[in-house]
Amino acid sequence: MRALILNCTLKPSPQPSSTEALARVVAGELEKGGAEVEFVRLVDLNIKPGVEADMGDGDDWPGVRGKILAADILIMATPIWLGQASSVCMRALERMDAFFAETDEDGRPTLFGKVGGIVITGNEDGAHHIVGTVSQSLIDLGFTMPGQSWTYWHLGPGPGPDYVETEQGHAYADRVGRNAARNLLAVARTITRTTYPVPESGEED
Repeated sequence: MRALILNCTLKPSPQPSSTEALARVVAGELEKGGAEVEFVRLVDLNIKPGVEADMGDGDDWPGVRGKILAADILIMATPIWLGQASSVCMRALERMDAFFAETDEDGRPTLFGKVGGIVITGNEDGAHHIVGTVSQSLIDLGFTMPGQSWTYWHLGPGPGPDYVETEQGHAYADRVGRNAARNLLAVARTITRTTYPVPESGEED
């Protein structure tokens, strides 16, 4: 079982990332359940704008794309900015649009049989909005979203300390994150691409 966590923080390495810190709670539970977990901090890469699988010279997305295809579990980990997912998260979802055109030999989308989860951190509300919008994007692409496959941390609206700067709210966020990891593993072990029926073929209306 392989899990990929795309950290969509705006902070380049080696700056500490609250989003990564909470995602590592989820990763620890995934590893406890036998999964191999890989982190990718997207802001460290040159992810060009566009909706193609490869946007040409210098584009680092093809390497990330290969990791998504190899994973059984994909977790989008993003901070909240102005109540929204980060621009890095949105860039990743835009690049994943290219998967729409890809199917297996039977016509099933290549991302069928994979499960998705979400980790969110921030000092303002917007977590449930991000769960909804990111889940919708992943479902459209073919991911299965298990029940309660997300966790979030924030201290309410307005400025305040980051996740890595306070213990406030950790008990809830960490517990929900561990539960999310177990839910992700349970469903990932249950489904494969062939769990889904072959879609009908025919002319577009």
